[in-house]
Amino acid sequence: MRITKSHKIIAYSILVICSLYFLFPFAWALITALKTEGEAFSYPPKFIPDVPQFGNFIEAWKSQPFGTYFMNSVIVTVMTTIGQIISCSLVAYGFARYDFKYKNILFILLLSTMMIPWDVTMIPLYMEFNLFGWINTLKPLIVPAFFGSAYNIFLLRQFLMNIPKDLESAARIDGANEFQIFYKIFLPIMKGPLTLIAVLNILLVWNDYLGPLIYLQDQSKYTMALGLAAFKGVHELQIIPIMAMTLVMIIPPVIVFAFAQKYIVEGVSGSIK
Repeated sequence: MRITKSHKIIAYSILVICSLYFLFPFAWALITALKTEGEAFSYPPKFIPDVPQFGNFIEAWKSQPFGTYFMNSVIVTVMTTIGQIISCSLVAYGFARYDFKYKNILFILLLSTMMIPWDVTMIPLYMEFNLFGWINTLKPLIVPAFFGSAYNIFLLRQFLMNIPKDLESAARIDGANEFQIFYKIFLPIMKGPLTLIAVLNILLVWNDYLGPLIYLQDQSKYTMALGLAAFKGVHELQIIPIMAMTLVMIIPPVIVFAFAQKYIVEGVSGSIK
């Protein structure tokens, strides 16, 4: 089928309409955050504020220790991302590039863990972390990431299996040891899928509410997701500060996604091949 100019116009028009549909809630939240109380509750609704109130963001930020919440979220997100990248790349490399006894059985057991809902393991995990004395610390949110994720390991394994075996054979002939082969050859090759894993982990951990709710008790340990939920409970009828802090909450993942989208596409396409 020949693609004509009219087909392109129709396709781009549909994409623009869909983009506006998805962007409208964010635009409305931003405009509402910049309104005064009178403008926010006026009827009929006023779309554009007369004078943008940028001070609403500062007031909302200072109303609770959001600086502490933000740093806790950054620590948890960065550490879990590092843990996922290190553990998943090593395990996937072992499954993809080495032959050892019971490899397939172990890989099936690894994939079977994806079928177990987190709700089932929630109570045993809490009891385990309580035994370690980790409750009300950030450790339960960070340490499990250093043991990998079945989905991420599967993703990297599929990518690594497409690389010819001759690559590491040539490196061994040149005198490279096993760690050098992994670190200097395969790790740069995995840049695309590793970036995809990092972005998916950032989005998941940054927006995680249930994990911090279960393991954290002191307000000084709250993450942004848990702190924002507590903030909404206090300011239930104050829509402007809620909109302001919700926007602050979503800015970091949007920035990460915007800068990494090129590598995300490469990672997905490479893993599918």
